[in-house]
Amino acid sequence: MKPRIKICGLTRIEDLHAAVDAGADAIGLVFYPPSPRFIDLPQAAELARAVPPLVTIVGLFVNADPVVVEETLAALPIHLLQFHGDEDERYCRQFDRPYIKAVRVKPGVDLVQCAAAYPSAQAILLDAFVDGFGGGGKIFDWALIPSALRTPIILSGGLDAGNVAEAISRVRPAAVDVSSGVEVSRGIKDAEKIRAFIAAVRAAGLMPTD
Repeated sequence: MKPRIKICGLTRIEDLHAAVDAGADAIGLVFYPPSPRFIDLPQAAELARAVPPLVTIVGLFVNADPVVVEETLAALPIHLLQFHGDEDERYCRQFDRPYIKAVRVKPGVDLVQCAAAYPSAQAILLDAFVDGFGGGGKIFDWALIPSALRTPIILSGGLDAGNVAEAISRVRPAAVDVSSGVEVSRGIKDAEKIRAFIAAVRAAGLMPTD
């Protein structure tokens, strides 16, 4: 199965067009104010209007007040929620919207147990453990992902056009998520890097499995 592709942290309309035109399956909008990729509701509305049918709009939150999430859902056509903080399963499912839960990976973190704590999640997004929230564009050791993990995996953390094929070959994720790996600076994407990343994912998805 070909992994799906999410381009996250979009802040500009031209970057959104580049992602969609290159074949991204999903785009991520960040609603976490400390992030350099944060956008407010008017900015997000402009981007959302440019998203064609069948491309998934993902809203990313970190330990947000539920009122903030509800207001965002009321204002924007968000299809999927992504929770990147310390939210528990009860919090994540209260919005009656499909969601994915991010887990920051480091030695000693039981990923099977983490996934079991979110049985209502559509997938678990695996990212590198760094200070604060988000992976910081860092790769984690993919060998830390146990074969016993049965929840669909979205692989993130330091991916780019040069390493995503190897990542797909080793992890076999349901999807890959990239932000810094297709940027020229934080929050500013590069159309050529986006095209190269998506081409590398598509080519890797055609490789035979072991």
